[in-house]
Amino acid sequence: MAWSANRRILIVALVLTALLTVAGTVAWFTGRADQHNTPRSPGETSSALASPEAPKPDGEETGAGSIPSPPQVAEPVAFAKAAAVMLWSYDTRITSRDQQLAGMREWLSKETEYADWVSVAGQVPDPLLWSRMADQDQYATATVTEGHFPSAFKQALAEDPSAITEAYIYVVTVNGKQKIGWAKGGAGAEERAVTLAVQCRPDHDCTLAALAPSVTQ
Repeated sequence: MAWSANRRILIVALVLTALLTVAGTVAWFTGRADQHNTPRSPGETSSALASPEAPKPDGEETGAGSIPSPPQVAEPVAFAKAAAVMLWSYDTRITSRDQQLAGMREWLSKETEYADWVSVAGQVPDPLLWSRMADQDQYATATVTEGHFPSAFKQALAEDPSAITEAYIYVVTVNGKQKIGWAKGGAGAEERAVTLAVQCRPDHDCTLAALAPSVTQ
């Protein structure tokens, strides 16, 4: 039987109570957060959120461009590290915006009651900005320095270990660095951090469920 939105939020909130407020949890899992960490172009400080619907590849948009396939990993922190690298990396020289979104969608949990596509798609700049980035041959690579369960998540889990067995969603914060390059040798770098919700059911590979609207260390 399908669960209501309130039921879904309640289940996850059992684990996230100490990590997020009720309002924050609702924003996270309904994709209505107003702020996300987004890739930047030279001189840009932010970009608009992407369309909530991932494109379906057609004749000219087959393949995932520079987006890697999700790893077959059953450990939350390891998967979250790989997901962070994927989120912080792009290459407008060989990847269209539609391909970027389609490739990212492959990492998302297929359990729609938990998957928040809007929070993930929000990492991709709007079509106009992506076009401007492509005009400059902009690309980004990323490295991860560390990943961990936030202390509040560990405390909440210790207080009620059985709560996670409903959805098997783990909260992981990843820190790293993003390096950006563009035409004529331009380059830049910045420290990055993201808090992800990763779903790792027993005997299954992990998948990405959502991104938190703010980073929790």
